[in-house]
Amino acid sequence: MWEFAAGNTFGASAFTSYGAFWISLGAFIWVHYLGWFAMAQEIDMFLYFFVWGCFSALLWGITFRISKALVVVFGSLVLLFLLLAIGEYSVAVHKMAGYLGIFCGGSAIYTGYATLLNATWKGNFLPLGPYTAPTVSDSKV
Repeated sequence: MWEFAAGNTFGASAFTSYGAFWISLGAFIWVHYLGWFAMAQEIDMFLYFFVWGCFSALLWGITFRISKALVVVFGSLVLLFLLLAIGEYSVAVHKMAGYLGIFCGGSAIYTGYATLLNATWKGNFLPLGPYTAPTVSDSKV
């Protein structure tokens, strides 16, 4: 929620959304464990991961205006969710999703650390590959 106060709408939206993801994933696993909605369990996790993949794809499109590091994080996250969805029906694909998850997590750790380091020491010590915002002269209006 501090991202809203800092004026970072993208960061606030992403952190809030993926926080809700982890809470809802815990609820899904709990519901499965209790055996509730047993008839829906064959497809519900597929749909769950697929919808989160679609949402992540929307956020991924926005990252092309922020930094190349975030493009990598969210691009791999989109692929991760799609592999997790398909992995509900294939053990091999589920295993591939695990390896991609390690890459995605590592790239997120790098991006977070680089952002913190560069902001704290006011420099570009670890590159993020920032995109430049278009100026008024860039538009064709």
